Amino acid sequence: MEFRALLLLTLLGLLLVEPGFGQRGDMDISEWLKEKVELMKNLEDKLKHAERWQNDVEALEARLNATVDELTRQKAEVDRLSKDNEGLQTRLNVTEKELDKLKQNSDKGAPRVAFSASLANLGEIYRGPCTDKTLVFKRVFSNTGNGYDQNTGIFTAPVNGLYYFSFSTYGYNTHVMGAILMKNSIHQISTYDSPSADGSDSSSNAVVLQLAAGDKVYMELWDNGRVFDNLNGHTTFSGFLVIPM
Repeated sequence: MEFRALLLLTLLGLLLVEPGFGQRGDMDISEWLKEKVELMKNLEDKLKHAERWQNDVEALEARLNATVDELTRQKAEVDRLSKDNEGLQTRLNVTEKELDKLKQNSDKGAPRVAFSASLANLGEIYRGPCTDKTLVFKRVFSNTGNGYDQNTGIFTAPVNGLYYFSFSTYGYNTHVMGAILMKNSIHQISTYDSPSADGSDSSSNAVVLQLAAGDKVYMELWDNGRVFDNLNGHTTFSGFLVIPM
C-alpha cells in the first residue's frame, strides 16, 4: 500500500509540472485531465495486478519452504532407519560367522546345540510393560538340539558346556527399552535405554556362560520396560554350544 501511494503521488506531481499546464483552454484542460485520470486509473489497475502477483509469489514461496522442511524431515527419518538396518545387518553377519565357525570346528561326535529366534512371527508386536516379563521369541530361525522352547521362551541346556548367547532389543522412547538375560532366575547381562527425546533406540549384548545340563536361560523385560518387533527382526535371542564339558 505504501508503494502504491508513493507511485500515485509521484505521477500526480509529474502531471502538475508538465510543461504547458495551465496555458491551455478550458476544453483542452478538461480533455487533458480526462486522459491523465484514465492513465492513472490504468496504472492503478496494473499496480493492483502486480500486488496480487506478488502475494501469489509469496504464498508459493511459503509452500515451497514447507515442502523443503517436510522433505528434510523425511530424509532424516530414512537415514535413521537405514542406520538401524545397518546395525541389524552387522549383528546378523556376526551371528552367521559364529555359526559357520561352530560348524567348521565342531566334531562329528560332539553334541550340536544352536538356536536363533525373533520376537514377532507375524505383524507388529509391542511387548510390555507387563507383570509376566519373560520374553517369548515366537519366530524360530533354527533350533538344532531342540534346546529352545518357543512356547515359553526358555532355553534349557541339554548338556554341560560353555554356551554363547547374544540378543538385541529395539523400542521407542515412551518407555524403558531393553531386556535382561537370566540364568536360573539370576541376572547375567542386559541392555537398557531410558525414555529420551530420541524416536527409537536399539541395543545388543552377548556373553559366554558355563551351564550344567538342565540350566535355563531366557530373557526378561525391565520393570516398566517395553520392546518392539516385526518381521524385520529387531528384537532377537540366539545361542549355541561352544565347548561341551
